[in-house]
Amino acid sequence: MVGHSMGGKVAQNIVALAPERVRCMVGISPVPASGAGLGDDSRALFTQAAGDPAARRAIIDLTTGGRLPARWLDRMVDRSLARSDRDAFAAYFRDWAFEDFHEAVEGAEVPALAVAGAHDPALSAEVMRATWMEWFPRGELYVLQDAGHYAMEETPLPLLARIEGFLGENEG
Repeated sequence: MVGHSMGGKVAQNIVALAPERVRCMVGISPVPASGAGLGDDSRALFTQAAGDPAARRAIIDLTTGGRLPARWLDRMVDRSLARSDRDAFAAYFRDWAFEDFHEAVEGAEVPALAVAGAHDPALSAEVMRATWMEWFPRGELYVLQDAGHYAMEETPLPLLARIEGFLGENEG
């Protein structure tokens, strides 16, 4: 099972609910099962982003280290707006930020790869060490040096190579 961001939290929830159905799990900048734990300013920005393209752009820029071109950021915002519903975005944020089920995944024996982008300040390698690596005894952390939060957009080939390697190492 592979999930990015909130999809990584969904993957952890599936492990909590049906661990026997998951052979391996990969989280790409995964939101921890404990939630994101945002401060007031971050909470306000994410709440605003449900209906405000400028707030979404600010989040994407922040979580990619403020280093990517304006055209790329604009394209990411356009794609985000085209593929999401305002109400769903708001509900997704509440779950992403505050829902905590980490006790249900602690000690799960599934091989679990967490991929962190070196330029993602929110779901950093340090966050993965304090969450993912503590909860999954067969956990592994891999840091992509040239990526932020959107590794599949920023560094697709190195990301794919590591995922394929991890799955190959954990066959059967």
